[in-house]
Amino acid sequence: MTTTQDFVLRPCHGPAEWPVLLQIWRSAVEATHDFLTAGDIDFYERRLAEEYLKMVDLTVADSDGVPVGFSGVAGGNLEMLFIDHQHRGRGAGSVLLADARAKNPGLLVDVNEQNPQAVGFYQRHGFVTLSRSETDGDGRPFPILHLGPAPSAPLD
Repeated sequence: MTTTQDFVLRPCHGPAEWPVLLQIWRSAVEATHDFLTAGDIDFYERRLAEEYLKMVDLTVADSDGVPVGFSGVAGGNLEMLFIDHQHRGRGAGSVLLADARAKNPGLLVDVNEQNPQAVGFYQRHGFVTLSRSETDGDGRPFPILHLGPAPSAPLD
């Protein structure tokens, strides 16, 4: 367990806690993913509940004992980072990202190109676009930016 600023980072309590994470996810997505329809959100929520959450190492950010955000990492990739809409802009995302980077040097992340708030967040934290895909991992028409640390300058 890690305490940073007003947030306590801890491992997820397992499938019993997933309904809370789904609420956080939905709150964040409805606030930031205006390019998705209600049907798209329902589709991804099902995928998150049935497949994605069990595929990642989940870290939860608590504020005053209440989960306000979470991240999921697998194989050196930040697969998810979501903050409850009511708690956005207070530093939980930065704390979760710093934790993921500390545990995974060279951390990579994919972000929806149509979510400028997320793109800006990662750019402010030093990520650069390494490549771009026209569709998401499900082949749906949502372009993805593949971000990572800026390539090191060659040593002379």
